[in-house]
Amino acid sequence: MHSDTETENREPMLVFGGSGSPRLTRAICDYLGVSVGRNETIRFSDGNIFVRILETVRGRRVYVVQSTAFPTNDNFMELLFWNDAFRRASAEKITVVMPYFSYAKGDKKDEPRVSIRGRVCAEAIEMSGADRVVTVDLHSPQVSGFFRIPVDDLYALPVIADHVRAQGFRDLVVVSPDIGFAKQARKFARALGAPVAIAEKERMCHDEHAHFIDLIGDVRGKTALIVDDFTATAGTIISVTDALLDHGATEVYAAVTHGVLTNGAAAKVNASRLKELIITDSVETHPGPILGRIRVLSIAPLLGEAIRRIHNRESMSDLFPY
Repeated sequence: MHSDTETENREPMLVFGGSGSPRLTRAICDYLGVSVGRNETIRFSDGNIFVRILETVRGRRVYVVQSTAFPTNDNFMELLFWNDAFRRASAEKITVVMPYFSYAKGDKKDEPRVSIRGRVCAEAIEMSGADRVVTVDLHSPQVSGFFRIPVDDLYALPVIADHVRAQGFRDLVVVSPDIGFAKQARKFARALGAPVAIAEKERMCHDEHAHFIDLIGDVRGKTALIVDDFTATAGTIISVTDALLDHGATEVYAAVTHGVLTNGAAAKVNASRLKELIITDSVETHPGPILGRIRVLSIAPLLGEAIRRIHNRESMSDLFPY
């Protein structure tokens, strides 16, 4: 006879997608060899969101995939409603797979009378019924501490590094766009066997624009790869690209996990001196087409493998190679 645990682990995974991540959900399910869970989201004329599960989840462990971007607030509220719906439908465990957590940028009280938005959202996710969160490249590691439930903050670095290695760039230098991302940039550099340079920038206010100040490191005659966790307007990447070329770099590429790319950003990238912008499919509800010099890599295998290991109660440590 098989134990209850063995029987439970043989049950196929129930993976559902919110309206913020339908394509990524399908790709994850393809990786896992399961069908996408049946559900629906309805938006009423007054802006209200209604969610409904269309199959039985009683006593099952479920996984709901939802990025929070475009529209950020609608997709976040929809995620909370999914958690509540699964809890009320008697799901045993609810794992939120949130490829991009927009409000993770609100991670500190760095000026008077402001909200720590990431903490507020973390508490809302817990209170709505989630038992675990899987995400990718949080804006800062301490955000995982806002949750009292397990958080797996995966890295897209292996996916991006594999792609960059396959390009066979010569004389590569990895560039951090600011001092704050330098530690992560060094991980990219170790993975790629390349040196590091650091751009200094200054952000004066909340207008999403940063100003280049100086460059630490040698890029002359090298192919530069700017790495970062996300880009919204692409302003920082473009300004650092110009600075690197002015400092003697031969070509400049950029790789970010979350290509948020607000309205007009893709056009700016394609009109810039940047050779190529590499992003992942953590965000798929962009306001405009992602074309031209923007390459999209899929993190579906990374998230699918995380779901498989969680479902089978296997170690996650192999998913953190750097």
